[in-house]
Amino acid sequence: QVSLVESGGGLVQAGGSLRLSCAASGRTVSVYRMAWFRQPPGKERDIVASIIWSEGRTTYTDSVKGRFTISRDNAKNTVYLQMNSLKPEDTAVYYCAAKGTSGIYNTPRSYAYWGQGTQVTVSS
Repeated sequence: QVSLVESGGGLVQAGGSLRLSCAASGRTVSVYRMAWFRQPPGKERDIVASIIWSEGRTTYTDSVKGRFTISRDNAKNTVYLQMNSLKPEDTAVYYCAAKGTSGIYNTPRSYAYWGQGTQVTVSS
């Protein structure tokens, strides 16, 4: 079992920055990939970025490339999402997720473990 706790959300003006953190605990040795998803009001939950825990290889959805950076601190069992040049359309609840296997990584159903979510609101 892996537990995930997000922090760092909040209200920011367009063009501003936020850094989200996701602290993992429990059987973290079993984690293969971690990801950030987001879910705007009334919409589906979509992947934002992911990182392979052991080697650090990353993926990003097109709309955040060049603005967001996912990283991890193995010693702290923590994944980060640095969000710069934020836009109103980035407003959503952001969720941290973890999976223990390789393969499909861009759908919510691929992930076994989830955090509680943190709200990010970008005002225009």
